[in-house]
Amino acid sequence: VAATDANVLLLGESGTGKALVAQSIHRASHRAAAPFVSVDMGSLSSSLLESELFGHKKGAFTDAKTDYAVRLVEASGGTLLLDELANLALPQQAKLLTALQNRTVVPVGSGQAVAVDIRLICATNENLYQAVTAGSFRQDLLYRINTVEMVLPPLRERKEDIPLLLQWYLQHYAERYQRDGLQISVADQRILQNYHWPGNVRQLAHAVERAVVLAEGNTLDFSQLQSPVQTASVS
Repeated sequence: VAATDANVLLLGESGTGKALVAQSIHRASHRAAAPFVSVDMGSLSSSLLESELFGHKKGAFTDAKTDYAVRLVEASGGTLLLDELANLALPQQAKLLTALQNRTVVPVGSGQAVAVDIRLICATNENLYQAVTAGSFRQDLLYRINTVEMVLPPLRERKEDIPLLLQWYLQHYAERYQRDGLQISVADQRILQNYHWPGNVRQLAHAVERAVVLAEGNTLDFSQLQSPVQTASVS
């Protein structure tokens, strides 16, 4: 997929690593030397999101004191990741669809179109097909962005990855906090591998970081997970 310019839709629960997959696709593409621009659509209001995506001209609205560069233009030649896509309101969905079809964007307050050349990757933990049925997401936009659809499985369905992730994050946070000689006990390894990880890889990373920060000896303490671990099914 990376070698093409096909639009990619990444689906999966929160914390499964959709943004990392998007970055990997970009790095393996012919656009790798160009910008990788990410927009977290879940953290922005509709008005801010429109400016982030499409830019605006000075004076377009009360607080528009200067021209603001558009993310689609910043990503031109490279890859644009629209994370948490389901948060995009219907008016912005229509404008995004037009931009993708025409390969141009018109900043808010401007009548002049700007050409863009992007490889689009979208990510969401929502069911966009249900959103289409409910009328909150445009069907024509869905068909435009899901040329290739990739579903990232939750961590509980790929438990063989857990030991690798534990060791990687242990090394990462031990270096960050300058803690040498830390290790995870065999008993904890077994418990952690059978934990259901509702927050997926993101939760695992936070658990390891917290254990590294609070470690009083060489063996990490994961007692903060003991209660949910003990109630989780162990296979």
